Amino acid sequence: MTDSSFSLAPEHWERLAAARQAYTDTVSPYYDETLQEVTRRAYTSGSIGKADIGALLMWKRLRADTPWAAEFMALADTDVRRATAAATTAARDATLSLGAAAQAGRAVLAHLPGFRAGDALASAVLTAAAPERMAIYDRRAHSGLHTLGITLSHGPGRYSRYIETIDQLLAAAPVPIRTWAPRNMDTALYWMTA
Repeated sequence: MTDSSFSLAPEHWERLAAARQAYTDTVSPYYDETLQEVTRRAYTSGSIGKADIGALLMWKRLRADTPWAAEFMALADTDVRRATAAATTAARDATLSLGAAAQAGRAVLAHLPGFRAGDALASAVLTAAAPERMAIYDRRAHSGLHTLGITLSHGPGRYSRYIETIDQLLAAAPVPIRTWAPRNMDTALYWMTA
């Protein structure tokens, strides 16, 4: 993916800004309280435990009545925290580009049940670990990129490519979009397909 792919037309930037505003106007200001609480605990502890991952599952509205959930719950919380601590360190590593940090954090999480496939839950954990650097991935944000004419393949490494794309979008964006955090961009992309 090259920076030239982010020469968005002014109407695309306007659509992103309008989607972000619509999200802010429509979604309860309390919606992200769970994410923010997990973020505060991750900031203090440097890891994310099973209880917080359970909270993120509810926040992301993901199903927990699956085989991976039983396998995950059978793990010791210390093992989960060991993996999430390594993912947190990677996501927060300012010496890495956002895409490299996302790739490293995602790779560590891939060993945990529930994190082997798909990026929704992993992105929630990484965003809670490093909210100023990471963003939430979901199919609607993916569709939002497509709406802008940006292709993001579903192949391996999708989350790091998604974060690289958001980083490049923010770098190319006009003010005030350029000042958004990656989380602001993901909510705008999400809301574009609402």
